[in-house]
Amino acid sequence: MDRVRSPSWRGYLIALASTITWSTTAIFISYLTTRFRMPPLVLAFWRNLLVVGALLAAITVTARPLLRLERQHLPFFVLYGLALSVFNALWTVSVALNGAAVATVLCYSSPAITALVARLWGGERLGRLKIGALVLSIAGCVFVSGAYDPATWRVNPAGALIGLTAGAAFATYGLLGKAASRRGINPWTATLYTFIFGTLFLLFVQRPDTLMWLSRPLAEGAAGRHEAALGWGTLTLLAVGPTVGGYGLYTVSLTHLPVTTASLITTLEPVLTAGWAFCFLGERLTLPQFLGGGLVLVGVALVRLGERGGVAARQ
Repeated sequence: MDRVRSPSWRGYLIALASTITWSTTAIFISYLTTRFRMPPLVLAFWRNLLVVGALLAAITVTARPLLRLERQHLPFFVLYGLALSVFNALWTVSVALNGAAVATVLCYSSPAITALVARLWGGERLGRLKIGALVLSIAGCVFVSGAYDPATWRVNPAGALIGLTAGAAFATYGLLGKAASRRGINPWTATLYTFIFGTLFLLFVQRPDTLMWLSRPLAEGAAGRHEAALGWGTLTLLAVGPTVGGYGLYTVSLTHLPVTTASLITTLEPVLTAGWAFCFLGERLTLPQFLGGGLVLVGVALVRLGERGGVAARQ
C-alpha cells in the first residue's frame, strides 16, 4: 500500500516546493521593474539566459550525461521552448493590459484548460472532486488577486483574449512537460533545453538597444557601478533561485503526478505571493485574500482525497 501512495506524496511535496519557490518571483520582478525600471521582456530574456548558464554549469559539473539530447527530440523542444517564451511574453502583456488582478485570474484558468486537454487526449480521469477543486481554486484566485471587484474587469476584448491565451500557453507548457516525462527525458535535461529554445525565441522580440538595460548606470561613475552590480546581482539571484527551482521542480513533479494535479497545486502561488508581500513589502492581507487562500487549499485537499480514493479502489 505504501508503495502505491508514496510516489503521489513525493510528487505533491515536489510540486508544493516548486510552487513555494515560484511564488517568490513576483517579489524579485517587482523590485527590478520598479527600482531599475527594467522592461519586462528584457527582464524575461536575461532571466532565461542566466537560467541556461546556471543549469549548464550545474549539469556539467554534477551529471554531464544529462547534457545529451537525442536528435529526434529537437523538434519537440523547439515547441516546448516556444510555449515557455509565449507564456512569458503574453503574461507580461496581459498584466499591462488587464492589470495584475485580472491577469492572475485569466492565467490561472490554465488548470481548467489542462484538465480538459488531459481528459480528451491524455486519458486522465476528471471526477467530481477534481472538477470541484478546479472551481474552488479559480474562485480562490479571484479573491486573492482582488478580482472580485467588478471595476477590475473593465478590460477590452483583446486584453481578455491575451490573458486567456497566456493561461493556455502555461497549460501547454505543463502538458509538454508531461509528454517529456513519458518520452523518458530527464526533467533537468528537459528544463535546460526548454530554456535554451525559450531564450532564443525571446531574443527575437527584443530591441537591440534595450538588451544592456542594467549596464546603462555604468556611465554614472561609482554610484552607477553600484546600481548596475545590484541590478545584475538581483537578476542572477532570481534566475538561479526561484526560476531554476520553480520550473525545474515543477517538471520533476510531472514524473510523479497527473498534469492536472500538478497544475492545480500551482494555484497556491498567488496565495503564497500574497504572504511574501505581507512579510517583505509590508502589504496588508485582507479578509477576501484569507478566504481565497482557504478555497485554494480546500481545492488542493479535494484533489488529494480523490486520488487516495482512486488508489484504494485499485487495491
